[in-house]
Amino acid sequence: MTEYNNPGSDAEKYGINLLAYMSSKTAINAMTVLFAKELQDTPIKINSADPGYTATDLNGHTGYRTVEQGASIVVKLATLPSDGPSGGFFDENGVIPW
Repeated sequence: MTEYNNPGSDAEKYGINLLAYMSSKTAINAMTVLFAKELQDTPIKINSADPGYTATDLNGHTGYRTVEQGASIVVKLATLPSDGPSGGFFDENGVIPW
């Protein structure tokens, strides 16, 4: 029998099966796009941030990033200039594909 080769199987979090978490992430991504569209004619910017695997209560502090490192993208997005992006998904290195 041929084994199915999932093209996403090399992704960092591929082995984790957390249906509720993954479903909520999908919903947040959709809401980000919808709110950004709704508010496109205002100065309000709507973006999603990926703090990375940050040591928090959620993961029993096993994350390899500090809270300060994880917060860096949140601060960057919260202080965007008026011509900054809206409707995207970002980490401290830039845009992350949906």
